[in-house]
Amino acid sequence: MPKVVYVDESGVERTVDAALGANVMASAVRNGVPGIVGECGGNNSCATCHVWVREEFLDVVGAPGDLEDDLLDLGVEDRRPGSRLGCQIEMTAELDGLVVDVPPSQY
Repeated sequence: MPKVVYVDESGVERTVDAALGANVMASAVRNGVPGIVGECGGNNSCATCHVWVREEFLDVVGAPGDLEDDLLDLGVEDRRPGSRLGCQIEMTAELDGLVVDVPPSQY
């Protein structure tokens, strides 16, 4: 079972098990990770699961699709090169140990 590490603005890390095929948002919500709300339930229609993917994982995670890119432009306060919506990152064995930062504006 792959793990995801969520890091808050204070540097506190929360490591959770994510089922293969689950997404980063659902894994956070199931485990009570603060700052990840997922208002739309993972339907790629809000930005309440915005995360910053750490640089070492960017190639594996890949770039956002067109709709996600639009939501990131319109819905997040501090968009960065690693900005992604957690609901659009599906966990694979290759992503085991994925580290994402949760923007402070979401707390």
